Amino acid sequence: MKRVIVIGGGPAGIFAALAAAKQGHSVILLEQNEKLGKKLFITGKGRCNITNAGEMENLFGNVVSNPKFLYSAFYGFDNFQVIDFFENHGVKTKIERGNRVFPLSDHSSDVIAALEKALRQAEVEVKLHRKVERILVSQGRAEGVMLSEGEKLLGEAVIIATGGFSYQSTGARGDGYRFAKETGHTLTSLYPALVPMNAREEYVAQLQGLSLKNVEITVKDKNKILFKEFGEMLFTHFGVSGPLVLSASSQVGKVLLQRELSMYIDLKPALSWEQLDKRLLREFESGKNKQLKNVLTNLLPAKMRPLIPLLSGVSQEKKVNEITKGERSEILRTFKEFPLTLTGLRDFNEAIITKGGVSTKEINPSTMESKILPGVFFAGEVMDVDALTGGYNLQIAWSTGYLAGSSV
Repeated sequence: MKRVIVIGGGPAGIFAALAAAKQGHSVILLEQNEKLGKKLFITGKGRCNITNAGEMENLFGNVVSNPKFLYSAFYGFDNFQVIDFFENHGVKTKIERGNRVFPLSDHSSDVIAALEKALRQAEVEVKLHRKVERILVSQGRAEGVMLSEGEKLLGEAVIIATGGFSYQSTGARGDGYRFAKETGHTLTSLYPALVPMNAREEYVAQLQGLSLKNVEITVKDKNKILFKEFGEMLFTHFGVSGPLVLSASSQVGKVLLQRELSMYIDLKPALSWEQLDKRLLREFESGKNKQLKNVLTNLLPAKMRPLIPLLSGVSQEKKVNEITKGERSEILRTFKEFPLTLTGLRDFNEAIITKGGVSTKEINPSTMESKILPGVFFAGEVMDVDALTGGYNLQIAWSTGYLAGSSV
């Protein structure tokens, strides 16, 4: 039996503690906040998207950074085992659009209560309000931790599951990155991911609060397409947000940190250019003497109607029977390629996750143990692994936590 110290009471840390206890070890779980799972409590707008019920191929396909590194973790404790764990601990689940798995109650508090109960049953010693200052090292391996008040806790294994920089309101300060660096590990570049983006155009403020469903967005770096996907998005006072935009940020963020990018919204992706042109002509035909602004009511939300004439260079007061074929073509272009200029990412306070972290080259993918310092294990967001929205990031946390705890 070994003494295992787990730093961080989030999903990765809790699963690491449970898995280590299952191996018969004596486990201490340290959390700096007043309660466990503070970030978990607010995920999925307080509903907690536990995992994704898609096939394994789908899980790997939605991991953006280092999917191959997660092979052992995902196969060692997969998404259906996560669902079974919560069902067996009294949390009934349901599957929603995109195979997203939620508690039937829609309350993340039920997920946290189940985890706390499991920790009690496993006799894990949970210590709240405990901030770790540094990792203690002796003769080339970890031997415990030093707490901020000066207390030393000794153990044969230390699992770092401290999360990233995102959701700083929950106390996330990136301590795990510091521990990793101080013990000789390499960090890749850190930046916000699954985060809203800023846009330059002034008309964005006019569209604030407008949610668009069933649109397609394309993000380009000059002529190169970096992201193209269908779904829903939201305009904000600073730019754009919503599921589509968050996913795009994870794919284009690295380039956007260096230079501005172009984004185009296809407002009618179900219609080809020709089909949309016919639809426009029908609207024009049935309202021959109407002004352009009055014909757009059937085609667009109210907030967007003044912008189509503005961006296409056709006066909204112009009667539709006077609009030329060339002008109609420009109106069409604005429908199919509504333009925005992305100027940057929002900060860590608005990010769902942190991109980057402890280099996966320095972690054994079969055990999550450090290749640099024996006795140190990593789990969850502190590592350079991240995925798109839909329950995939929590699956990374559960799987890597379980593997780290099982490997001690």
